[in-house]
Amino acid sequence: MRQNHYGYLCLIIMGLLAALTFLLNVSLGSVRIPLAEGLSALWEPRDSGAFAAIIRDIRLPRALAAASGGAALAVTGLLLQVLFQNPIVDSFILGVSSGASLLVGVVLLAGTAFGIQAAPPQLLVGAAFLGAMAVMLLVLGLARRVKSVVTLLVAGLMVGYLCSGITSGLVVLAQREQLRNFILWGLGSFSGYTMGEALFLTGLVLPLAGAACFLAKPLNALLLGEKYARSGGAPMNALRCSIILITSLLGGAVTAFSGPIAFIGLAVPHLARIIWRTSDNRMLIPACFLLGGAVAGSCDLLARLLFAPVELPISAVTSFFGAPLVIGLLLKRSRVA
Repeated sequence: MRQNHYGYLCLIIMGLLAALTFLLNVSLGSVRIPLAEGLSALWEPRDSGAFAAIIRDIRLPRALAAASGGAALAVTGLLLQVLFQNPIVDSFILGVSSGASLLVGVVLLAGTAFGIQAAPPQLLVGAAFLGAMAVMLLVLGLARRVKSVVTLLVAGLMVGYLCSGITSGLVVLAQREQLRNFILWGLGSFSGYTMGEALFLTGLVLPLAGAACFLAKPLNALLLGEKYARSGGAPMNALRCSIILITSLLGGAVTAFSGPIAFIGLAVPHLARIIWRTSDNRMLIPACFLLGGAVAGSCDLLARLLFAPVELPISAVTSFFGAPLVIGLLLKRSRVA
């Protein structure tokens, strides 16, 4: 009972922290905007000044996209870590992001050959979803044949390299303007979102993250092994299909709009386990949702402000906190072994 109270208290605090990060993302930037002007831009839709345009057309969609994208990547990482029963997997390591990037690259780089001048968001998300799902099914097929976790991770990396190699071939054949857009997209960033795209992403993330909460009980059973979960009546085939569908859609949607973003899906679930002191997925799924949004928003804010007006790729910032955490986990596992 005390553990539950602690967990709920952490959820409330993290919710407030995520909200504060969102407000900081809206109010801070290379252009200093007085608080009164910022509030006016948010509450006065007829305000057509320069500050209102910056707030409504640039910062607000970006803050919303960072919060939604970070939440999606964190929930995706948690689901994959439980499914593969391995704490160092995420969509990036398993090659799922590379699969999504490959088909988005096909749309962006080869689209003009098929008369597609500006790809609509639905087409990008659909392409990313198909690429992510294809790689997920391939890795899961390998997981049925290969019992070694290390071999499976190496296989996932190889699939990712294969997708990246094909993408590189497309880059050589692309025209200059298409190439510039693709390279900027490949660096990973929450910039450039329109309000429509940010709302589209948020509208996709919220119901899928809610659906993931209904998987918490069989996921808890899976923590004790697949045999235990089956003996306890957990519908493993339905659970596996549900996780593939949710993670492919969440990971694919974020990759389609923001490009590949590393370490949030890998590091945030571990941070959540440390902060909440539990492996109970009923608590960890909402925890990862809130923590992922706060971490992605904070990293995006740092990427914008550290060397303003020059902006860092967000993966460069996420790597600073993600890489030391993963190294620490590997060292801890080696000591336990």
